This record gives sequence, structure tokens and C-alpha cells, in this order.
Amino acid sequence: MDPRIREHAEVIVDHSTGLSDGDNVVIDAHPVAEDLVTALHEKIADVGANPLVIQQRLGKRFRRAYLRNHDGEFDLPSHEMALFEEMDCYIAIRADDNVVEESDIDGDVQTAYSQARQPLLEERLGKTWCLTQYPAAANAQIAEMSTEGYENFVWDAVNKDWDAVKEHQQQMVEILDPAEAVRIRSGETTDVTMSVAGNLTLNDYGENNLPGGEVFTAPVPDSVEGEVLFDKPVYQRGHEITGAWLQFEGGEAVDWSAEKNEAVLDDILTTDDGARRLGELGIGMNRDIDRFTYNMLFDEKMGDTVHMAVGRAYDACVGAGNESNDSAVHVDMIVDMSEDSVIEVDGEVVQRDGTFVFEE
Repeated sequence: MDPRIREHAEVIVDHSTGLSDGDNVVIDAHPVAEDLVTALHEKIADVGANPLVIQQRLGKRFRRAYLRNHDGEFDLPSHEMALFEEMDCYIAIRADDNVVEESDIDGDVQTAYSQARQPLLEERLGKTWCLTQYPAAANAQIAEMSTEGYENFVWDAVNKDWDAVKEHQQQMVEILDPAEAVRIRSGETTDVTMSVAGNLTLNDYGENNLPGGEVFTAPVPDSVEGEVLFDKPVYQRGHEITGAWLQFEGGEAVDWSAEKNEAVLDDILTTDDGARRLGELGIGMNRDIDRFTYNMLFDEKMGDTVHMAVGRAYDACVGAGNESNDSAVHVDMIVDMSEDSVIEVDGEVVQRDGTFVFEE
């Protein structure tokens, strides 16, 4: 086994989740990630926790079979809810043997499935959790990298000094956390404003998402105004959406388009009322993630980018007394901020063309 896999498992157990004796751990992993699952079991045994491996969320081939043959009327699976209620920690390991396995599932069926399972998502997010990536060959292929090159990319991004990352990113947290308003401008295609007043800014240094490398908060739902061109692609439901453009008024997307797979964007934004509002504003700060890989777990952390998510807001970002945006979806989309771009906080420029004021 590559020693970096055991190092990856150590980061998950010791840093990201802090497992301890007696914890009940659910590991949701595609079979291609078996080496990392095995290394996790070694570490979990060391701390005295209790592992259980499932493939419910990330084993896509059988989920495709289920959804392709279903009538589209879903109930909440009470037995799965019982499992999540009993667990202390949830570890999800992304890996693929076919990244577009679910591309031929009807969009309405996908939406109904997500809506029915929303309480499961809320239960998982209420526990200790970590989402990470195993460098599978299919993920290397879509990133247009060799398998070895992608392995190096993933483990360089994951196995690092997260205390140093935390310290660097805290400088942006201290700017954004007390702020009232944020404006994002990029070229002639993006100019959007939003209030973040009273909401909390979190420092992602590899705890829930591994790798980390961003700071993020929640916009006040009805405050978003303006237009955004998301100039990096996003993979959703087995399809690549490119050139997604959204126009916001009173916090809601009132018009939108995409250069490719606009119908998929339609399905996402019409999932429910909350799907047309922003649930997250994130600022990428991890310059070790130096290329786009069609994997949002990494891509949203890239330096010189911001991302905005339509749909659900994270409860931890919503201040006391503020409204939280609820939705069955949370879809991140990215704006390149490396050229002709500015982030303003309360009228002051805090980043220009990818360089933060504390880096100048």
C-alpha cells in the first residue's frame, strides 16, 4: 500500500474527525477506494472506534439501476435514518469508475430522490462528518491527468500542515466575519452584491472537507442582487454544465442560461424554492490546488477563485435570528478571479486579481 494512503487515513481520523474510543463510524465509499477504507480500519482499530462500510451514497452503478427503474415516488427510508441516528461519525470517500454513470437518469426522478432524502442529509450534517477523495483512475481521466499525476495531486492537497493553512486563512475570516456587505466583480460578466450581516464566516482547514482551503459564509437569502457568469464548468447529475449565468433580484434567480446542458441547470434551480437562492459564498485560498479537475471538492478551493452555491445554507454559517436558506440541493459554481476581478467588503477592496490585501 502506498504510504500516502495511510497518511491520508491518519489525517481523517486524527485531524478531520477526532475519533475516540467507542465512536460508531459509518464509512460511505465506492469499492475502488478499498485501500483507503482498509487504512482507515487500521486507524479506527487503534482508537477503539466501531466501523461500518456502506456504499449507499457513492456507489453509483446500483443507484443508477434503482433510479432508472423507479416510478419516481420516494419515501424516506426509515432503516437508513435509524443507522444515521445511531452513528457518531460519517466519512464519505469519493471515487469513481465512471464519472458519468448517472447521466441517463431522468432529472425529475433525481430531484424527487433528493427531496425525499433531505432529512437523511440533515441528520448526517448534524454529526461529525468528513468528505474526502480517493485518487481513482476515472477521476484522473476526467481531470486530464495520468493516474500517477492525479495521485500526486490529491495527496499533495490532502496530506499537509493544516495548522499553517488555518493561520493563513484566518486573515480572511477576520475581514469577512464582521462584514455587512460583499460585492464580487469579474470582467463585464459578473457584478453581484449580497449582505452577510450577522452571519458567520468559517475557516475550512481540512475538517469536514478534505482537502480544505477556503473561507465561506452564507448570504442573507433575500439580499442577493446582480448577475454572475460562472466561467468554470460544473459536473452535476452526470452532465457537464458550462457557461452558467444567473440573474438575481431580491435574492432569487429570476433568469438563467447555460452554454451547455441548460436543462440540467433548469432541473437544479427548480428543485424547490430555496434552489433559486444562494446558500453559500466561498473564497478559494488553497494555491496547492493549481488546476481545474472537474471535482468540486478540489476546484472550489483553488486560489484566485470564488464560488457560490445555489440551495441549502450550512446552519453553522447562519447567525442567531437570521434566515437560513433551505433546499434539497447545494450546488457550487465557480468564478475565476485571477484577472480583471475584485472582491469588495463593505466598500473596501480586499482582493484584486487574486491577490489579497494581506498578501501585498
